[in-house]
Amino acid sequence: MSDLVFECRHGEDIATRIEPLAALRIRVFREWPYLYDGDLDYERDYLKTYVNAERSLAFLVFDGDDLVGATTALPLVDEEAAFRAPLEQAGFDPERVFYFGESILLPEYRGRGLGHRFFDERETWAAEQGGFDTTCFCAVQRPADHPARPANYKPLDEFWRSRGYTPRPDVMAHYAWPDVGADEETEKPLMFWTRPLRPEEP
Repeated sequence: MSDLVFECRHGEDIATRIEPLAALRIRVFREWPYLYDGDLDYERDYLKTYVNAERSLAFLVFDGDDLVGATTALPLVDEEAAFRAPLEQAGFDPERVFYFGESILLPEYRGRGLGHRFFDERETWAAEQGGFDTTCFCAVQRPADHPARPANYKPLDEFWRSRGYTPRPDVMAHYAWPDVGADEETEKPLMFWTRPLRPEEP
């Protein structure tokens, strides 16, 4: 990975990277399983959540001047209600949860260990902030027989379990976006995965 350049940004410093980050989100999330037919104006507005959160993280991967990968995180209390509410209802204290947003990477850069690097960077940042005891993320749930599912698709469940995360089918968010080729937005279920920030501690 010697050809890649890594950059960490927080809060307001993320603002100057909104445009390439928005474009990358649209490009990667167009793939299965999100099938997101993205909109730049919406993306710019969505990413302001991270700009406005003082303790947010955007870890960015560049190949030359091109943004080819990114991952984000922020305290759950700074996220919108659609992602806070399911965890609050499940008994989590939002003041003690660090929420991991997207991990996005262009296909040609996968298989280089960046998935682990993304988790390392987010977990380290969450621990450095103090006062947090849980990290989490959520992933869209699609039917196994969905017509757009690639024949060779391999879910990331094993990788996430290897990082110490536990699936929580009892904790679901619901979020709407337009699928590629669809005329209207439809609501999708997203299942949370959680992990103690310091698993070795009781």
